[in-house]
Amino acid sequence: MPLVASTDLPTFDRLRQEGETVLARDVALHQDIRELHIGLLNMMPDAALAATERQFFRLVGESNQIAQFYMHPFTLKELRRGAEATAYVKRYYETFDEIRERGLDALIITGANVTQPDLALEPFWKPLNGVIDWAYENVTSTLCSCLATHAVMEFRYGKKRRHQGFKRWGVYSHRVTDRKHPLVAGVNTRFDVPHSRFNDVSRAQFEQAGLHVLAESEVAGVHLAVSEDLFRIVFFQGHPEYDINSLLKEYKREVGRFAKGEIGDYPPFPENYFTPQTQAILEEHQERVAAARRNGTPVPQLPESLLAGGLDNTWHDTAEAVINNWIGRVYQLTNIDRRLPFAEGVDPADPLGLKA
Repeated sequence: MPLVASTDLPTFDRLRQEGETVLARDVALHQDIRELHIGLLNMMPDAALAATERQFFRLVGESNQIAQFYMHPFTLKELRRGAEATAYVKRYYETFDEIRERGLDALIITGANVTQPDLALEPFWKPLNGVIDWAYENVTSTLCSCLATHAVMEFRYGKKRRHQGFKRWGVYSHRVTDRKHPLVAGVNTRFDVPHSRFNDVSRAQFEQAGLHVLAESEVAGVHLAVSEDLFRIVFFQGHPEYDINSLLKEYKREVGRFAKGEIGDYPPFPENYFTPQTQAILEEHQERVAAARRNGTPVPQLPESLLAGGLDNTWHDTAEAVINNWIGRVYQLTNIDRRLPFAEGVDPADPLGLKA
């Protein structure tokens, strides 16, 4: 079954408008179908808060139609937010105390913007680690995205991410490196994933920590990996949840920063994302921006309407397949009343039974 609109969170209406199936809570309550409760620790900054929420909700809702999916968004109070986002969180989000009291079947942790050279100096570091510790003992599986992956690698495994000296930015081809793992069942052996990050955790670091790499790129490095028990923690370094225009919006934001003098160099194109025709339009726009800055005239707006038709999404099907596999295994393994992370008879050290 699909997502259940358990609150008046605007994301549910937005997904309905996009054609997704979302059940009203009173309808769901009259159906004798098992519930799965999935938390979303959304640490993204204000401008991306709702979009990230929508992206992950959509992936869950499009996945294995075997249960009613109740989504539980929450965040960390230590993350600095503006008045509008603070009000949004207060109205629509749950608290971690409420999450901890009721329990979850699975948890997704997003990335976040950082302001310090070391993750351990971030104000969200200790509370984030508290959530990670709790989830490891009480949730069947936790999916970590981007910065959350880097935080878990440092906090639990002592492997600190390394600055690449540049921003890895674009859409990259990946290969499945272990075709037998259930998370990649039915997934193409080669597939695309967007990346957007300055830092990296290498394959060597994952393997030194005793973790298992499932998919990687020759250019962008590891995207998909799992914890030593092969399921309790799932690591994403890329952004398979991205919308078709997410990288375009990020590029637009960087162009805006250049126009305001916040960065010295005009941003490069995200790799393997724009068509040659789109790049030609954007090169003309760069010339107009440069001329406006020289002449002290208003900077022209990025012509998004001319660009949208030239974008391709080459990653969503694979993202949907991986999340589908993840949800399916959570359904099989989780304790039905959520008082324990695993069903009776499941070995926490080998929940998938792959090591026997």
